[in-house]
Amino acid sequence: MSGGAMHFDQPSGIITLTTDFGLRDPFVGVMKGAILSRFRAACIVDLTHDILAHWPAEAGFWLNRSFEYFPRGTLHVSVVDPGVGTARELLAVQARGHLMLAPDNGLLAEVIDAIPQAQVIRIDAAALASLGLRAASATFHGRDIFAPLAAELASGRLRPEALGSPTTQFVPSWLEAVVVARDCVSGVIVTVDHFGNLLTNIDAKWLAPMVEPHVYAGHQILPVRRTYAEAKPGENLALINSFGVLEIACAEGHAADKMGLSRGAPVSVRDAVRHR
Repeated sequence: MSGGAMHFDQPSGIITLTTDFGLRDPFVGVMKGAILSRFRAACIVDLTHDILAHWPAEAGFWLNRSFEYFPRGTLHVSVVDPGVGTARELLAVQARGHLMLAPDNGLLAEVIDAIPQAQVIRIDAAALASLGLRAASATFHGRDIFAPLAAELASGRLRPEALGSPTTQFVPSWLEAVVVARDCVSGVIVTVDHFGNLLTNIDAKWLAPMVEPHVYAGHQILPVRRTYAEAKPGENLALINSFGVLEIACAEGHAADKMGLSRGAPVSVRDAVRHR
């Protein structure tokens, strides 16, 4: 997987962070401190620290749908790492002028699969040793490995090609692939947002050919609306949200609680015209 236009641009100095650390403990702050200790001019943006603990798929979902809202040359660091301290590998991915760092645990698979020209680099021990990263904690690689790497890359002192060798081997996503048929699309709920909306991995493009799409989730059949306001307060609905994916919502309510659905629940969309 290669292509010059895909490579990391001149670093912008912007670093985004995506983790499952939460904000109750000092982990995020300490990770930022480790970055700033090496690169004081870094501009650090919190993408989210509320990823479901130990579930890389949710981090990959948000990263894939968020990274291009940042300037080219941005470095994206995602640490959702249930295998921290084990022999699991680390990856860097260059895609559309951006660079992403994460454990090789399926987190980056969605980005890689979505962008065939992306270049995947397996980070080797020599690259870490060259930065003096030989004695990392077995439980906090965000601070001891990812933060120093981010600082060196975002400052321009380290180039991605110095991290290791290109590879085509990586851990696949934990999510099952969306199944697309002529008149039916099947996927799953990936995350629940602050409002209780259920976000799926079904992209808008797969609904476009349908004349009258209806969403099947739990024990309900829902029409696809354009806005939340097209439903009455307390009424469940489906729509394509601002990130271009199918979302199940409750107008002025909490769909996850009301419908009893959460991450991993199956969702399908059928064209009512073809099923009459």
